Amino acid sequence: MSKGKTVENRAEELLIPIAKRHGVEIYDVEYVKEGGEWYLRAYIDKADGVNIQDCENVSRKLSDRLDEEDFIEEAYILEVSSPGWGDR
Repeated sequence: MSKGKTVENRAEELLIPIAKRHGVEIYDVEYVKEGGEWYLRAYIDKADGVNIQDCENVSRKLSDRLDEEDFIEEAYILEVSSPGWGDR
């Protein structure tokens, strides 16, 4: 398994209870290198769409759990957002 997939899988495991607690679903998790920077991106969704507060709440909790687990060797940027589908 590639390093990226390992990070994605472990991050998603940490995200599952956080997403449930905040009433959102996990759409995707990706760990990618772009322009020399590593990004851990979590995409969340819910029936009536996510808002900035949903993203902030999940981001804070996920960041805390990632800090506790400390399994990502590289410096990275955490992003939590919607899948970006626009109008439904």
